[in-house]
Amino acid sequence: MIPSAQKLIHAVEEADSSDRLLDAVQQLAASGFKESIPTLIAALNYNNPGAAVAAVDGLVQMGEAAVQPLLELIDNYNYGARAWAIRALAGIGDVRALNTLIDAAKTDFSLSVRRAATRGLGTLRWHELTTEQVQSVQAQALETLLLVCQDSEWVVRYAAVTGLEALAIAQPAFVRGIIAQLEQMVNTETDLAVCTRIRMAQQQLQNLSDN
Repeated sequence: MIPSAQKLIHAVEEADSSDRLLDAVQQLAASGFKESIPTLIAALNYNNPGAAVAAVDGLVQMGEAAVQPLLELIDNYNYGARAWAIRALAGIGDVRALNTLIDAAKTDFSLSVRRAATRGLGTLRWHELTTEQVQSVQAQALETLLLVCQDSEWVVRYAAVTGLEALAIAQPAFVRGIIAQLEQMVNTETDLAVCTRIRMAQQQLQNLSDN
């Protein structure tokens, strides 16, 4: 017999050890019950990375049903929980998260939050927008990614390159401009990992441009 949503939720709320919490969140996340969304979001606040990963995976699987609750329940005081929530929104890719991702990528003090938001900006579900909408939304994403390329943290710049590559693949009109931006970056970037990622993106986009 499959446990009810309330039984699974109760198991998370009553877990009295890290292992039991992880197991309970994993079972709840795997259940697919929409009623579990607030509890999974609450699990992002617990000091249990394994449970947070399971909760993010569950929320991403819930898809668009989890977007509005995530936007409403993001914890602005717990940067760890905020990073997990941003990661979930990025994984879902719903364009309703656009402004939240932009604000986080530009201004959040936590590099883990900025990194998660930056990566998400390149992989929104563009196909759900009309032609008129997609041009505006992608332009906003591009503007933010270009700005974040100057972030002081290398992991955020790395994420910006990943986001730019994904955006260029989604929008061919941006390819040449993004190639030019990557060329500029590789001439000034001091971190080896970021330089390597830039060159990977350059090769991928050059192949795209040539075809």
